[in-house]
Amino acid sequence: MRIVIAEDQVLLREGLRMLFVDGGHEVVATLGDADGLLAAVATYQPDLVVADIRMPPTHTDEGARAAQAVKSTYPELGVLLLSQHIETQHVVDLVSRGGFGYLLKDRVLDVAEFLAAAERVAAGGSALDPQVVAGLVARHDPLGTLTERERGVLELMAEGLTNNGIAKRLYLSERTVEAHVRHLFTKLSLPESEDGHRRVLAVLAHLGAAAPDRGR
Repeated sequence: MRIVIAEDQVLLREGLRMLFVDGGHEVVATLGDADGLLAAVATYQPDLVVADIRMPPTHTDEGARAAQAVKSTYPELGVLLLSQHIETQHVVDLVSRGGFGYLLKDRVLDVAEFLAAAERVAAGGSALDPQVVAGLVARHDPLGTLTERERGVLELMAEGLTNNGIAKRLYLSERTVEAHVRHLFTKLSLPESEDGHRRVLAVLAHLGAAAPDRGR
């Protein structure tokens, strides 16, 4: 996997580079800001871009906006955003395109899980931090009709887990999880699909479209 990293904190940028290299991947470029990200992608043709949301000069949403430009130009390229805080302003638009992940920076500490998430995004899948998903879920009124178990299943779906993965995480049978998925899709008026990645995109697109406030 070929990777471009955009992160203004030198120590974290170097730490990410070493983490990926130790994991058997190739870091083809590292950047300290978002300005050159699109050009770096054009030059190095990576499989994955990892970018901080807040970067110079304003430390607000430069990384997210650069990620949107990258996805618009290279729709098949995997993009993984990192942030110290939960920020949902650009998440729904990006996740609806596929090959997108958004994790809080402390998730990097679980190296195996972080690398698995990065690889999943590079392959066209999704990887969303549970706290980000919870932020979207909390603002969506129709979710008030879901049971606590259905909410838990929905959040794990949004993380990218399959029914089998959800069953293992919640210590349920796969058949029970399938029933919960059917019920929550019915309550949210979402079409069922056998494709786990498409399920995630459909759920999150629905959440974002109905959320009254997509700001931070």
